[in-house]
Amino acid sequence: QHCVTRDVAQQHCVTRDVAQQHCVTRDKQWYQRRVRGDSGEVGEDGGLGEDGEYGEVGDQGEIGVDGEGGSCGCKAREGSCKSCDLHVVTRHSQNVLVPECPAGFTSLWSGYSLVYLEGNGYSLAQELGSAGSCMEEFQTMPMMQCSDGDVCSHGVRTDKSFWLANDKTPELPKPMNSLDEMMSYISRCNVCSGSSKIVARHSFTAEVPACPEDFHEIWNGYSYLMVTSSGASGGGQTLSSAGSCLEDFFLPTFIECLGRGTCAYYINNIDYWLAQTQSVQPGMWGMGNVYSGIATILDEGVARCSVCAKNVRMKHVNYFKN
Repeated sequence: QHCVTRDVAQQHCVTRDVAQQHCVTRDKQWYQRRVRGDSGEVGEDGGLGEDGEYGEVGDQGEIGVDGEGGSCGCKAREGSCKSCDLHVVTRHSQNVLVPECPAGFTSLWSGYSLVYLEGNGYSLAQELGSAGSCMEEFQTMPMMQCSDGDVCSHGVRTDKSFWLANDKTPELPKPMNSLDEMMSYISRCNVCSGSSKIVARHSFTAEVPACPEDFHEIWNGYSYLMVTSSGASGGGQTLSSAGSCLEDFFLPTFIECLGRGTCAYYINNIDYWLAQTQSVQPGMWGMGNVYSGIATILDEGVARCSVCAKNVRMKHVNYFKN
């Protein structure tokens, strides 16, 4: 009886141990399922992190191998006008119309062709190629004389002004005192600016000379040198200037206006023109060669000239970026 009871007790212990083992296994599986869980989906990429600090500068590398020689390029472009200076030339029409500026030049102003002024027996010539020879307003006496005592006098009787004329065949009228009538005898002019240098060339023949290389002709005419009037008054042109090449030839070339307010042609006003080179030079007795009549003067006497402008390659710069 005791042995049976002992075996039953042992069997009970075995059963209990199995049950406990089962419970441990069950609890362990449940715990693992509860803590770990199923694997989730992959999440989105995170944002970029902040830049790291710059590393230290590395050592300088070795000098590389020389490259192969390149092929010949295109021909270099012609240089542009990088510092184009402004050049001014004055053109005289020798008629009542304002002349046009040469191609590539722009008009600054127009006016009346002044040759020279005389005051108190002294004369001051205006080079006809300069802007000073083109007065925007016409007055018989565009100047006044001043002295100490804060006194100035305008239209003094002895003062004179000389203007380029525009009538090829004047009838040498009596002194004019009407301003409108005077102005109808005065040549008009135009002051023009451009980037081309200007030079006059004289042939000393009846043929118009060709312009130098890299220059082009803007007009041609007759070689005008200087003028004189009564006494020692007068003035001349620089032969390299456009003012020494007048487009028309006629006599008299200029008209004289007096301080008293009148203008007229006078026989003591003399023009000087460059002459053609002759095979026979003027005689030793000073008689010289005499040319009578405009046709003979043009064919045999007066030299021809041309006014030339430098060829300039322009470069457009769009300063306004439009």
